[in-house]
Amino acid sequence: MNSFIFGTLWLPLLQRRVQTGLLGFKEENPEEAIILAIGIGALIVLGIIVHFIRKALGLGNIPATPTSDSPKYGFLSFRQLASSYGLDKDQRKLLESIFRTNGVGDPARVLRNQELLDRHFERAFSAIEKTSETDEEAQIKMMRLFSLRNAIESAPNNNNGISNTTQIAANTPVVLSTGKDNYTVKVINSKGASLLTEFPKNSLGSTVKLANGTKVTLSCFTKSTKGFSFDSQVVGTIDSSQGAALELAHSGKAKPLVQRRHRRKDINANCFFNLVFLDNDKKNRKNPPKLVVDKVRYSGTILEISEGGCSIKTSTPVQVGSRLRIEVAYDEESLITVLGQVLRVNRGTGIKMIIHVKFLKVPRKSLNSINSLVFGYED
Repeated sequence: MNSFIFGTLWLPLLQRRVQTGLLGFKEENPEEAIILAIGIGALIVLGIIVHFIRKALGLGNIPATPTSDSPKYGFLSFRQLASSYGLDKDQRKLLESIFRTNGVGDPARVLRNQELLDRHFERAFSAIEKTSETDEEAQIKMMRLFSLRNAIESAPNNNNGISNTTQIAANTPVVLSTGKDNYTVKVINSKGASLLTEFPKNSLGSTVKLANGTKVTLSCFTKSTKGFSFDSQVVGTIDSSQGAALELAHSGKAKPLVQRRHRRKDINANCFFNLVFLDNDKKNRKNPPKLVVDKVRYSGTILEISEGGCSIKTSTPVQVGSRLRIEVAYDEESLITVLGQVLRVNRGTGIKMIIHVKFLKVPRKSLNSINSLVFGYED
């Protein structure tokens, strides 16, 4: 028996009761009371079922006239979207909270737009700074926020990339490869008939001349850590706003490179580092070896940094595998202290060398400072 049948039975009875002003039931007509009670109960149950169905579909959150404070997406669709980015339950809840606070009506569009996404995350970052009662509370919330942001950044379906060389922004560092030689140069202009870059230079700082028609490969990473390479060839040389430039043919065939795990940021910040050794005291074999920081302090310049590591230009010879304690005073409030290990060393200009460091241990506050710097939330 459905609700319609109940309605046809009990509605006339209820109307008659109201018209006579009697809401009680007479003992001489118990069937009438039973039908009325069952009908009311059936409608209540039906209303509850409809309420939960609407809530599950997100229909209950859509007002007659949607506003910026009333997102139009439903729970199920948002959950599927979050799952496609590999987010866990806690990350999904945090992302939904950020979007609803900012009145996001189209989560998929925001997730595809790095600039728009960072705008919402920067608001959340500022809210944490303003509303947290203690620094420890703020650091914990920031760590969760950046964990979510990095998870979105490294998601497989986060297809924010470039398909041809005309999309490479000016001043983007690229690796120009010809044969077995690799040179790091910057793009001067990509919007013209040809791609203009700096002239490559060897380890001594001398300009490398490439003949017209020389085949080269350009490799670069976007801001979303996507890596691409393009096959091209030298067209000639040309005068640009920044002086003489190497002119390369445009290419529309992008080859994806292995994606970087973390977003990186080019900076120019002074740093200090100490060598770190393991204390192999034979008297304390039962205890694990301790890390001992050497007292000699060396200086260098951080060229780029990410959550996972950094590159340092220095005149101090450092061996691959060395452990370093690194301090970076990026500004008056941010003192970044990390423990890292040297992965490789490249020869720079003159007596300088570039050491590439993988972070082994990063305190929570330093990790938050690195992420806020990389994503530009404190610019």
